[in-house]
Amino acid sequence: MSDNVDPAGNTEAFRAFTRDTPEAKAPSKAPLIIGGVVAAVVVIAVIAFLVL
Repeated sequence: MSDNVDPAGNTEAFRAFTRDTPEAKAPSKAPLIIGGVVAAVVVIAVIAFLVL
């Protein structure tokens, strides 16, 4: 008997599990970036209007 124990149990089953599990996609940050740019443009326009 060997004292070395594979922590994954069955290596083939572990590999199949990791292949079959879909990766969670990070949510897109594009709407945040677009919203931030629009907000910045509005703030700059308001400041320019008030100054001029």
